[in-house]
Amino acid sequence: MSLQTILLGIDPGLQRTGWGVIACEGARISWVAHGVIAPPTKLALTERLGQLASGIKDVLDFYNPTEAAVEEVFMAKNAQSALLLGHARGATLSVLAQHRVAVTEYATRHIKKALVGTGGAEKDQVAFMVRRLLPQSGAVSADAADALAAAICHAAERRSPTSQLMAAKG
Repeated sequence: MSLQTILLGIDPGLQRTGWGVIACEGARISWVAHGVIAPPTKLALTERLGQLASGIKDVLDFYNPTEAAVEEVFMAKNAQSALLLGHARGATLSVLAQHRVAVTEYATRHIKKALVGTGGAEKDQVAFMVRRLLPQSGAVSADAADALAAAICHAAERRSPTSQLMAAKG
């Protein structure tokens, strides 16, 4: 009998940070919860980051995941967008570190390929596969679907023979 592991997926963003929690027991995954943290855009940057960090902390406190999958930065539209996304990722990673949650980061293309079979998949294709793999999740916004996709990708990666070999060597 294998033990159940709670995994958190995060799609960081300053306007909307998607999060998704799944339970993983062997090769079986099941939906636990998902949501979006959306600090008001009228707030100062520091207040928005504070609300983002507080929201992530609430998710960690309630669901107590032991591992997290965080989507890496993809090509931002401009330097300012990349910088703001970096702030959101930094706030997120800091809270995860404070809670001693093991973090693995995945490129967006890697997550899409793991779920849809191609790294160039569209957001609606990712959301469709999330609903297919986690039917109990119901309607899922794009940001929460991306977060759940990251968690599903991580669940698959942690079971792969290469990942198990690396863990044995570590």
